[in-house]
Formats: sequence, structure tokens, C-alpha cells
Amino acid sequence: MNDARKLALVTGGSGGIGAAICRRLAADGHDVVVHSNRNAAAAAAVVAQIRAAGGSARGLCFDVTDAAATADALAALIDAQPVQILVNNAGIHADAPFAGMSAQQWHSVVAVGLDGFFNVTQPLLLPMIRTRWGRIVNISSVTALIGNRGQVNYAAAKGALQAATKSLSLEVASRGITVNAVAPGIIATPMSAEFGTERIEALVPMKRAGTPEEVAGLVGYLCSDSAGYVTGQIVAVAGGIA
Repeated sequence: MNDARKLALVTGGSGGIGAAICRRLAADGHDVVVHSNRNAAAAAAVVAQIRAAGGSARGLCFDVTDAAATADALAALIDAQPVQILVNNAGIHADAPFAGMSAQQWHSVVAVGLDGFFNVTQPLLLPMIRTRWGRIVNISSVTALIGNRGQVNYAAAKGALQAATKSLSLEVASRGITVNAVAPGIIATPMSAEFGTERIEALVPMKRAGTPEEVAGLVGYLCSDSAGYVTGQIVAVAGGIA
């Protein structure tokens, strides 16, 4: 298939990186579904931005950790058209030193980052397989590659997501579907606001934070026909950290 309009779902599409990915996919001509859980207003703002620029977008609200609610939302979404581009971007932080980490902090991060991947991807896979064309991009983190103090839960969820990426890529490679992961480093979003200039310069060889658009640029490529022979890869967007 060529790069004609396809239905693209971006989970966590209302956040900084997610919104940039939504805008990029819409600019590439796809019909973008901007997912949110608690921040429907932010997702609606992203939809409005895309439409104002001449793109196609709509919002969709559900909790990726709720398997039944996710299945219902996705069934309604794909009733007329299968999702052929899926970006699993939803994720949360609940940072704490491991010795003091609560069970809730552990399970909440794993539930969104890893269980959410299963709850969203699994129902969409067979419809995607039937089209013989698909792109799945999982948003991981450089933390899963090099570790980070206070983020054992986050690193565990994202590291498992990377392992799942490689295994799933093998299962669907013969069906025209690619599965890759993007591992951002320090990206200039509200989530990384605690990083000051001096700390960024000490940590990042390129001496600056990345932009959401730089992450979105790679995702856009991985979702295109041009990346049809790229699968099972973990690609860092981290200014040289990894």
C-alpha cells in the first residue's frame, strides 16, 4: 500500500510529545484519533489545532488500564475502518527511591505503560493484519536503556515495552506490519520541567533538551511507507545520551 490516508490512533495524544506526534501524522495526511484519559479538553485543543491547519482529527477518551472500557472504545472506533497506525504513547511517572516506593506507585506506572500497551494493541492487531499493512510505534524512554535513580517502576515498564516490541515485530513481520520503539531522552515538555539548564548540559552531550517535534519526526518516518523494512528496532532520540 502507499501513504494514502490511514486511520491513526495516538494514545496519550493530549500531552507534549503525543500532541506533536498527532500533528505530524495529520500533516502526513492521516485521519488522527487523539486519545486522552482525564484531559479531554487538552485533546480537544489538539484536534482543533489539526483541523485549523487543514488536517483530519477527532478525540477519543478512555482509560487504557481498563481493559473492558478500552475494548468498547476501540470496537466503536474500528467499526467502519481498521486502525493501521498505532502509536502507544500513554505513560505516567510516579517517581520515588525504590526502598520507599509504594505498591500503588509501582502498579500505576506499570498499568499505564505496559498493561495499556496490551489493552490497546491486542484488539487492533487482527483487523490491522487483515489489511496487510500496519505501523506500530511504542514510545519508550532512554531511562529503559541506561536507568535512572527514582524510576525503577518507569524503567521496568518501558524496558518491558521494548522487549515486547521486538517479540511482536517477529510475529507480524510477514503481514506487512512493522513494530518499533522510540526512546526519547530529555524532551522540552511540562513533564521534564524539573531539569534545569545546567543539569541538561551536564547530562546531554548535545547540551540541550530535545523538542517534541524531533521525536514526532522520527515517529512520522517509522509510520511511513519509507520505513517498511525497519522493524524490531529501539531508536533513541536523546541528544547522544544513549
